[in-house]
Amino acid sequence: MIIKNIKFNIQAKIITGYLTILICLGISLLIVNARMTDLQKQADFVSSHDIQVHDLVNQLQKNVLNMETGMRGYVITGDSQYLEPYKEGSRSWLDNYNNLHSLLMYNTNQKHNLEEIKPLIQSWIKDSGEYVIEAKKANDSAALNQHFKENTGKKLTDQLNTQFDSFLKEEKQLTAERIDKLNQNNMNLRITFYTIIILVTIITLVTAFSLGNSIVKTIRQVVRTIQSITESKVDLSTRIKVKTHDETRDLADAMNNLLSSLEKQSWIQKSMTEISTMYQGITDITVLAQTFITKLAPLLDAVYGVVYLRKADGQGVHFVKTAGYAIKDQDVASSFRLGEGLVGQCALDQRIFLIDTLPEDHIKLTSGLGASSPTHLLVAPIVVEGKVEAVIEFAALQPFLAQHLTLLDLLQDKFGSSITSVLGRMEVERLLSESQVMTEELQAQSEELQAQSEELQMQQEQLQISNDYLEEQNHYAEQRAAELKKTKDELVEYSLKLEESSQYKSDFLANMSHELRTPLNSILILSQMLMENNEEMDKAEVEEYSRVVYTAGEDLLRLIDDILDLSKIEAGKIEILTDEVNVTELPQLLKSMFDPVAAKKNVAFEVETHPDVPPVISTDGQRLQQILKNLLSNAFKFTEQGSVTVRMELAPPDFAEKLEVEGPVMAISVSDTGIGIPAEKQQIIFDAFQQVDGTTNRQYGGTGLGLSICREFTRLLGGLIELESEPQKGSTFTIYIPSRLESEVQQEEQALKEVAAGVNEVAVTQIPFEKKPPSSEHLFKGKKVLLVDDDARNVFALVTALERKGMVVQVAENGKRALDILRDNTDFDLIFMDIMMPVMGGYEAMKAIRHDLKMVHLPIIALTAKAMKGERSKCMEAGASDYIMKPLNIDQLFSLMRVWLTEQVNQS
Repeated sequence: MIIKNIKFNIQAKIITGYLTILICLGISLLIVNARMTDLQKQADFVSSHDIQVHDLVNQLQKNVLNMETGMRGYVITGDSQYLEPYKEGSRSWLDNYNNLHSLLMYNTNQKHNLEEIKPLIQSWIKDSGEYVIEAKKANDSAALNQHFKENTGKKLTDQLNTQFDSFLKEEKQLTAERIDKLNQNNMNLRITFYTIIILVTIITLVTAFSLGNSIVKTIRQVVRTIQSITESKVDLSTRIKVKTHDETRDLADAMNNLLSSLEKQSWIQKSMTEISTMYQGITDITVLAQTFITKLAPLLDAVYGVVYLRKADGQGVHFVKTAGYAIKDQDVASSFRLGEGLVGQCALDQRIFLIDTLPEDHIKLTSGLGASSPTHLLVAPIVVEGKVEAVIEFAALQPFLAQHLTLLDLLQDKFGSSITSVLGRMEVERLLSESQVMTEELQAQSEELQAQSEELQMQQEQLQISNDYLEEQNHYAEQRAAELKKTKDELVEYSLKLEESSQYKSDFLANMSHELRTPLNSILILSQMLMENNEEMDKAEVEEYSRVVYTAGEDLLRLIDDILDLSKIEAGKIEILTDEVNVTELPQLLKSMFDPVAAKKNVAFEVETHPDVPPVISTDGQRLQQILKNLLSNAFKFTEQGSVTVRMELAPPDFAEKLEVEGPVMAISVSDTGIGIPAEKQQIIFDAFQQVDGTTNRQYGGTGLGLSICREFTRLLGGLIELESEPQKGSTFTIYIPSRLESEVQQEEQALKEVAAGVNEVAVTQIPFEKKPPSSEHLFKGKKVLLVDDDARNVFALVTALERKGMVVQVAENGKRALDILRDNTDFDLIFMDIMMPVMGGYEAMKAIRHDLKMVHLPIIALTAKAMKGERSKCMEAGASDYIMKPLNIDQLFSLMRVWLTEQVNQS
């Protein structure tokens, strides 16, 4: 009842609740603090006393150990430095003992245990430590041996260790008991703390609920009042009534003041809207001023009003009466200058004049019932962008309110803008009327000028066309000059290259003439000697001449093959046949081919193979062998002494990315100790018609095409070739070949007959075929062969060779004659068909044999001197069973015949 009768404001209520909570919290903190202080004392005792006791016991043990260690070190070494730990321990053990004894003054049991340790330490020092040290100083070995034999010191040390262990065990047990007690007190403190928190929470909730209910009850009344105002469609004249005497009453008063302010603002906005809508459609300044004063005067509760508008003439600026409200013309002045009267001063100062005490005779307001004198006067300027456009004056019986002044202040910009806009529009209309008159006058002049303008326009267009044409001709001439200059530069450059190429080809042809004439000369001389032989030469001499002729012929063939290789490479008609190449066979093959050359020149020759090299790679074995043969031939040719070495290994991994291939890359290098190659010629030797020494009197022979062929073959195999050389020290050519060659040409399966008939189309050195044993010679005897060839020399050679084997040969000089023979006689076992013949060529003849004569199984071997790409496939398509290229190798020819004759025997 006492609390209800006392009037508390909200702040007092909240402070009372907080004080109640703070008192409860203070009491709780005092209780918890007392318990925590006691707990902290126990923890401090354990952390300071027990830890210090343990540290002193360990230090005391360390002192004894140091004395024992120092004594033993001195006895063993005799070095007095080992006595330092002993002396230090003997000086500090008693201090540590006394400190420990003082800490145990309240623990009688541990104190007694410590006192038992002291005489043991003193006894060890006296009977063992000092005794042994003195004996060592006196070099009394017998006493030392006797002492250590009796183990006096060890017994004391063991007893000390036992005492220390027992002491530490007892101390640890006491520490554990204290910690258990500390944990129990800590648990009790937690229970007390949680209990206090629960009680304080309950008290806080009760206090908060009581205070909140008393505050919210009053606020709810205010909210209901505000809601009732909202539901009545915002009647701003409504006011909130509250009976309480706390802050909610202040809230209600503030709300009422807000409603009053909103009511004023609503009146101002409504008035501005009404006045602003009047301006629309008004184009006369007098109408605008009259409408404005007529609408605004009642809103300001004014009984008198005048509008003065700004006028400017040669005599200066003055303000002229334009409109009025409830006035007589004779009662007001018609105009004012700046600074003249209140109106002129208001315009000059650009501020509002408000007068609340007018004299009675200032002006009279008359009506039908009488006359009265206004007591309040308001003069205000209409300012637009810093310039006074008008001055308005009002008189009222009642004082002007603040909301009236606010409305007037807000209307300044709008009314001023309307004045400016209407005056501007009126000025535009005036100027428009004047411009219409001027336009009519200018119309006639414009028509006259139009004709002149059209004539000038035509002249200008003609000039423009002429100018464009001249510019186009100039641009074309400049472009043509640039093109001619570019063409001239290209012709000069091409002329230089052509001259250089001509020189290279001249040197090359001179060298080739020499290389061709040398073996040809030998063939002609020896052939003539054999032809003129009158049986004066013996058989050995004839065989030697024949061997030289054969060797010279092989040299000529090799030169021709080199030229054909280069021409086919340049024409892009070389054929790459991908197959599996056994790398392990290459060393033996190269050794068998070049060991005789090395032995003849007395040069060492080695072939080294790295163990990581794959045993089989996929590439064109024939081209690879030709590259190696060319490189080795050059190496032996330019090496007079030293060695030639072939190394086969795997290239670094980055070469696969460089060659844009997958899988490992093989690196095969050919090194020699020959004359070497100068740096300036290491690039040109790979070009066609280029040699290190391109003159006809050079020391070393050769066409200079070998390295060009090697480079192009390496490129066709997907690899590259590099050179490292130093003059007079030797050269190293390294070829990098992918282990797997992805060829676009599908390799056909070769049967045994094609293996036997395969010819190295661009071989540098032909490998002679191994002769068959005489046991297969019976295959040839009695066999009937049709030879179709128009060259009498080839016919003579082949007929002679075949008849020596016991074969019957019939010759036809062209394809037509061969068909006639085959129609009359079909018992031929084999046909040799030349390709290029008169009347009917080999292709047409083979097609006729297969299709017209229906001789499908009769073996036909095509003979051709063409070495172009696709020649084999053309022969096979025409009907040939096999293919062999001129000049013929007789052993190879017989090997091919064995294959087909054997197959014919098996079929029959």
